Amino acid sequence: MFRLAHFATHPIQYQAPLLRYLDASEDIDLEVFFFSDFSLQEHLDPGYGVQIKWDVPLLEGYKHRFLERLCRGREWKKRPWLPARDLSELLRPERFDAVWVHGWAHACSLQAIVTARRRGIPLLLRGDSCPDSWLKHPPRRWLKRAYLRLLFRFVSGFLCVGRANRQFYFEHNIAQDRLFLTPYAVDNEFFRRKAAQARPHREALRAKLDLEVGRPILLFTGRLAPVKAPSDLLMAYQRAFPVNSPQCPYVLFVGDGPLRPQLETQARALPDRDVRFLGFRHQTELPALYDLCDVFVLPSHFEPWGLVVNEVMNAGRPVIVSDRVGAAPDLVHPGINGWVYPHGDVSALANCLSAALGGADLRAMGRKSLERIAAWDFEADRKGLLEALESVCRRARRVADLAPR
Repeated sequence: MFRLAHFATHPIQYQAPLLRYLDASEDIDLEVFFFSDFSLQEHLDPGYGVQIKWDVPLLEGYKHRFLERLCRGREWKKRPWLPARDLSELLRPERFDAVWVHGWAHACSLQAIVTARRRGIPLLLRGDSCPDSWLKHPPRRWLKRAYLRLLFRFVSGFLCVGRANRQFYFEHNIAQDRLFLTPYAVDNEFFRRKAAQARPHREALRAKLDLEVGRPILLFTGRLAPVKAPSDLLMAYQRAFPVNSPQCPYVLFVGDGPLRPQLETQARALPDRDVRFLGFRHQTELPALYDLCDVFVLPSHFEPWGLVVNEVMNAGRPVIVSDRVGAAPDLVHPGINGWVYPHGDVSALANCLSAALGGADLRAMGRKSLERIAAWDFEADRKGLLEALESVCRRARRVADLAPR
């Protein structure tokens, strides 16, 4: 059994089910350390611009601890650069076989990385970064590469969440034998079960939202912010379905953010259309909306992964995504379970909408989504993590055996 210390900035609704799954493994003795507890209370989400309190358990089912920070009072939550206390004492080789750090942007994450290296404990790193070519500014790209070249020297193994993430590490000259696939997955069972429970009540939900029976529904879920490009969807919708088009679909925007007033104004200018803004919805509410829609659309200009794609595929729905959605190479097979188009190309997105609602077999495509996402799960994460642990720990033992005594 591998004794594994996992460091994360705070409890995250997407990560908690994975940590529970790993903790139940007979091969891994997991202990999780957080630098903040802000996500446990109601808080203002700057992306959505609304107060949020998650309605799913964030701490159940795994060992965890909140680390103290070098500060006084509660103001530390506003100062993420403050280091954690006693990290060097906590990370001892006789206590842990390996350390797993999620992300590298937080000062405490860097502290954990440096401490593990200094203590001689193998370090695994997981993030969702995509190839640097996505960055527009060459100076920024150069500075980032220089910084990561230094940081990555501390890392024993990299936990890749998908193809784009693996390509990112390739671009930074990371050797193949240091890369291990641990897919960016959601709790598939939860979303499949919730969608199935919602299915008998689909028409009741349609009536509650005042949507006509039989009329197609396009769904967008996420922050209403420029990077998510919701206005691209509205413009493409207008092009794909001119005035008086038969079976013109509804467009449902689920989420909130700074662009909402602008989008509502833009929607009101569309004659004879039906665009609805449903506001922020919690994770437990989303499966019913996934089940209700016919096609899901994520037109982001930049999206390192896009876990909402995983979620909606568990409801058996085809998806339309831009080529800047990190999940696209792994989860979306054009013409099979969805469409991928060049980001920012409104005409191309309009063509995808027309193809989807112009005769495509959406049920068959939805079944393909279910088939694909079934293998992109927590069990694949467990296997990838075990492969990484076996490799980095074996390498560490070999180095220790060769060291002079």
